[in-house]
Amino acid sequence: MKIIPLFTSLLLATALWACGTKAEESANTTTTAIQSEDAGPVDAAVPVKLAPVSSVVRSEPVIVSGLVSSSEEARLSFKIGGIINKIYVSEGQFVRKGQVLATLDLTEINAQVGQAQFATEKADRDLARVKALYADTAATLEQLQNATTGNNVAKQNLTIAQFNRSYAQIHSTVDGTVTRKLMNEGELASAGSPVFMISSNRKSDWVVRVGVSDKDWARLKPGDRASVNLDAYPDQTFSGIVSKLAQAADPMNKLYEIEVRINPGAARFAPGLFAKVKLQPAQSRSYTVVPIEAIVEGNGKDAFVYVLADDKKHVRKLPIQIGFIDGATVLVTGGIDGKTSVVTAGSAYLTENSTVVLH
Repeated sequence: MKIIPLFTSLLLATALWACGTKAEESANTTTTAIQSEDAGPVDAAVPVKLAPVSSVVRSEPVIVSGLVSSSEEARLSFKIGGIINKIYVSEGQFVRKGQVLATLDLTEINAQVGQAQFATEKADRDLARVKALYADTAATLEQLQNATTGNNVAKQNLTIAQFNRSYAQIHSTVDGTVTRKLMNEGELASAGSPVFMISSNRKSDWVVRVGVSDKDWARLKPGDRASVNLDAYPDQTFSGIVSKLAQAADPMNKLYEIEVRINPGAARFAPGLFAKVKLQPAQSRSYTVVPIEAIVEGNGKDAFVYVLADDKKHVRKLPIQIGFIDGATVLVTGGIDGKTSVVTAGSAYLTENSTVVLH
């Protein structure tokens, strides 16, 4: 009867020992897992490839757009204000240099000339009278001088009135076409307000005016060649030459105006035609050449590339300036000085903290 309690005690002791062993193993396993988490994951090395950096001397073209116009353009107006009496031409009409285009009503202007003439005649009589009195010592030298001055002033006023009357009509200043007629007969024209816009239509006068940046302006000079494509003639390319360079930037857009003189050949041109211009500077410059797949995070002319760090296990991210893209390569204007290679394959997966391995 005493054997059963003893056997029960042995079973209980064995069970307690087994539970303690399992709890210790579980605690050890948990501790190991925590220590593994504290150590952090191990970054895998990113496999990359390098490509050599080269240099080339090129004359980078400048691609811009603008509008066709005439180098001989005129905004014609009246010298004085008045009512427009007659307009002799219409828009689109060809005119000759010196041709009368419009006249003012001369009623008021003729009256002003008449007043000036009467004032001049009176000043002549006054001067003659004072001279006679001065000869008889009945007038002073001051009176004679005042009469002389008054006579000269009257003559100058007559000259002004006659000059204004001669400019009470508009004459064409060039052989060309009336591109715009801004006023009509019977309207009140203010002095200096444009009434006509005239453009020369000689073949040698057609130009395209475009705006370029300061860097491109510095590379261009008069005589540089250009090719011009017009939307009006999509299948033709016209030759051109840089004829003028502005010496100051436009205060609104900060660009420098370039005038390209073009040869229309047998084509018919008109002011306002849209043109795409490719300027070819004679001045060359040196570029650094990298594969296009090395470029990351491009934004206009600004981009980045990765290069191998000094320890050969990490990379550095360099900002660069893009000149232009030439097929599968990029011509870089700055940012890779002194570097002999850049990362190509694998660059899309890199950060500046990445570990790399060459393959």
